[in-house]
Amino acid sequence: MIPRSSTNALVINNIEFDHADIFHDLEEIKTSFRRLVNIVPQSGRFFINADDPNCWEVTQKAFAPVMTVGLSENAHCRLEEIEYHQSGSRFRIGKDLFETSLIGEFNVRNAGMAAAVALSHGINLATIQMALRTFQGVARRQEIRGEVNGIKVIDDFGHHPTAIKETLNALRCRFPAHRLWAIFEPRSNTTRRAVFQQQLPDALSIADGVILAEVARIEQVPPEDRLDPWKVVKSIQQTGKPAFYEPRINQIVERMKPLARPGDVIVVFSNGGFGGIHDKLLAALA
Repeated sequence: MIPRSSTNALVINNIEFDHADIFHDLEEIKTSFRRLVNIVPQSGRFFINADDPNCWEVTQKAFAPVMTVGLSENAHCRLEEIEYHQSGSRFRIGKDLFETSLIGEFNVRNAGMAAAVALSHGINLATIQMALRTFQGVARRQEIRGEVNGIKVIDDFGHHPTAIKETLNALRCRFPAHRLWAIFEPRSNTTRRAVFQQQLPDALSIADGVILAEVARIEQVPPEDRLDPWKVVKSIQQTGKPAFYEPRINQIVERMKPLARPGDVIVVFSNGGFGGIHDKLLAALA
């Protein structure tokens, strides 16, 4: 049974280090969240990720009740019997079944959180189920930009290692028998820096092959703080997978053209327009 909540509800799905141009470390980010938590009155309610210790930590002194949602056995609202299919995902909360056309654990977590909040506000179960079932997602999240000669080109906004990892795992579920290529532009204020020098290779290595673009606006980052794309590529190559550093868009397209074959899936990761690379890839592959 999910208790009723007032309209003062705060959802915290996860807390990780990001925005390296603003925050010095994870502790500074958690301090910002603690300040946010402090403005929610006793009449409100928190909904947090039961499986993220950082979410637990920042809400320890919350004035309002804290409800946990996640996979943990101790979660107030536990997501169970999770299934992934090429056409979507399904899960249970208690005896209630929910389905979504979106793929991947992070999408199930988001859908489960949305369902928990909606149920706590008294929204009809059938309405919630229909909303999740018919929601088609948002632009630039596993968005198929086109297909030519059996090769799909997908656009994704992911730029944090966790987002890249979860997206690639989700695409593995959606296209289980296909080769998966990842093209990544280090463009965010965090990924242009060496903060994730070790984590990026691990995330990108989930793909069958990787192409890394040049670090965007590199002159804005002090030399000692810059991401080294060559190191990322070499780390991936050590896993036995093909990985290339191609600074320019035309070089990426020319590199990809002879490598791609029918049935392949190419996902482009960037939090910017990436010079219209999606259409350029489709044109070259045609």
